[in-house]
Amino acid sequence: MALIRWSDQGDLFRPFEEMEREMDRLRREMDRLFTGFRGFRPLRVGVFPLLNVSEDKDNLYVRAELPGINPSDIEISVEGDTLTLRGERKSAEVGENVSYHRREREFGRFRRSLTLPTRIDADRVEAVFKHGILQITLPKAEEVRPKQITVKTA
Repeated sequence: MALIRWSDQGDLFRPFEEMEREMDRLRREMDRLFTGFRGFRPLRVGVFPLLNVSEDKDNLYVRAELPGINPSDIEISVEGDTLTLRGERKSAEVGENVSYHRREREFGRFRRSLTLPTRIDADRVEAVFKHGILQITLPKAEEVRPKQITVKTA
C-alpha cells in the first residue's frame, strides 16, 4: 500500500479516496490471481436450493427454488426425521471460445438435507413441481396431530 501524504490544504477525504482506489486495485489483483488457477471455484455465498419450511395443524410444507432443473432429475427421500433433496443443474451450453464477465448461477450436483421438526407419515408425502418451485407436502404422523377432546356432562 502506498503512503499518502497529509496536506492541510487538500480535500479532507482525499486520503480515503486514494485508500479506496488502492483497495479496489488489490481486490482486482486477488481476483485475477485466483481465477488464473484452473478449476478454481469461488466459495459459495449461499446454499442451493433455497428452502422455505412451514406448517399447519395437519402438514409440513417444504418449498424449494429449483429454476432450470428438469423435475425428473430431482430425487426426494425421507428417512426417519430427515428430508433429503438431490439433483443436478446442468450448465447451459454457450459455445466455444466464450469467456464470462460474471458467473453467479451455480451448476452441478446438489444434495440438501434438513431435519424435520416433527414426525411425519412418509407413505403419504406428495411433491409437485411448477414454474421452478418444488412443493413437498409432508403429512404429520397421526400421533403428533392435535386432537380435540369433547367434555361430557354427567
